Amino acid sequence: MGGNSPCASCKLLRRRCAKDCIFAPYFPSDDPHKFAIVHKVFGASNVSKMLQELPVHQRADAVSSLVYEANARVRDPVYGCVGAISFLQNQVSQLQMQLAVAQAEILCIQMQQDPIMPTPQTEEVDPDHKPSLLQNNLPHQYLNFASSSNVRESFFGHDMVS
Repeated sequence: MGGNSPCASCKLLRRRCAKDCIFAPYFPSDDPHKFAIVHKVFGASNVSKMLQELPVHQRADAVSSLVYEANARVRDPVYGCVGAISFLQNQVSQLQMQLAVAQAEILCIQMQQDPIMPTPQTEEVDPDHKPSLLQNNLPHQYLNFASSSNVRESFFGHDMVS
């Protein structure tokens, strides 16, 4: 800035803004709050040292980070940005859990509404074979339980043939 109006830093610190003021490109006079908060948290000397150690092309990003962290430190003096990040990570975890529950509920509803269709087989199938969803999970002695008339008679007490 130099000639016309001092930068926000020089205004706050009540000093003359030199042509080579390290703060001038990043803390314009029309945004005094930006430097005030950074100065309050980090101090002008520390910010000056940080900016001088960085290449010029990285300084604008560093100032943005300093402003963000300073604002976070004012809101949460103990944790700063880490507190905000932790809060957001917890929120993401809760939302992921809610999503998983919702997806499970959708799956349950779909399973209740849609009958499970047997998958087509490419091998030759016995024409007398009747596919059953339970056949793969039950021992052999239970597979023909419903088709045996003597089992029906002994179980129900009479023949169920109509």
